[in-house]
Order: sequence, then structure tokens, then C-alpha cells
Amino acid sequence: MKTYSPKAREITRDWHVVDAAGQTLGRLAVEVAGLLRGKHKPTYAPHLDMGDYVIVVNSKKIRVTGRKRQQKMYYRHSMHPAGLKVESLEKLLARQPNRVIERAVKGMLPHNRLGRALYHHLKVYAGPDHPHESQVRTSEKRRQAAKPATERAPADGGPDEQAANPAAEQAAEQVPED
Repeated sequence: MKTYSPKAREITRDWHVVDAAGQTLGRLAVEVAGLLRGKHKPTYAPHLDMGDYVIVVNSKKIRVTGRKRQQKMYYRHSMHPAGLKVESLEKLLARQPNRVIERAVKGMLPHNRLGRALYHHLKVYAGPDHPHESQVRTSEKRRQAAKPATERAPADGGPDEQAANPAAEQAAEQVPED
């Protein structure tokens, strides 16, 4: 039996919106990195860009445990002599809350060409609003259309829903006759 490898035309990309309000930074980053890589799909291949687009909203309301707000440091260098810049998590959250989530997710992606391509599918916003509403709605419509008819039960409690419930059928059959 040969190993299945998906073709480029078979890959579909959905859009996911993740609310970061009240979530722990590391656990959120793991979830987002998995969505970006496509690990939630049954056709996952580690060498292909199979992942979806991810929108993270409310990045300024992220939560961290312990004393990380004061003790966790972010380093960057300007490549000039004495150009090392050090900033705590607390100051970075106040200045650029998106950067915290972006750096956490980027560290969990592969450190190669594929990881850099996947990183571009991440969109992070400090507030609850984002400009990708139409992409998200289109993605949801495509997911609804792809569901089998058995999963799309009628919401009005019609005959299909009653037929799917065997307990209701038995109760209807055991009505005492006078």
C-alpha cells in the first residue's frame, strides 16, 4: 500500500477565529500553531503547507501564570555595537500586544521555509474587530456545505429528527389502547 500524499488542488484552507481573552499564552499558542500547520486535518502531511488561516482577536487580554509579566524578557538586537534591547512581557503587552502572541506562535512552527510560509497565515489583532469577516463567513458556508446530510438535521424537529430518535418511536408504539 502506498502512502497517500495530498495534491495541491486537494488542499482547502479555512479561516478560524480564536478569542485570546482570558486564555493562557502558551496553551493558546499551541492551539494556533496546530491550526496553522493543519494537524487537525485527516490528510495532514508534515512537509506540506496544509494549514488554515488563523485570526487571533483580543490579544491584549491574554493571561500568563506566575510572575511572568515582570520576569519574562524579550530580546532583540539592532546589529550595531551595544544595540541589545531588553523588554519585559508587561511592557511589550502595553506597547504591542500582538507581538507577544506572534512570537509565541512563531517559536512553535518549523524553523525553515515552511514555517516562514505558515507564519504569514497568522493574523493577530489587539481588539475584538478584524477586517476578515467575509473570508470567515465564506469558510463557514463551505464547511456547512461539506457536511453530510445526516449531520445537518432539521432544526424544526421534523419527521427526520423523530425518525432518528428510536426512544421516541418506542414510546409512540407503547401507547395503551382503550
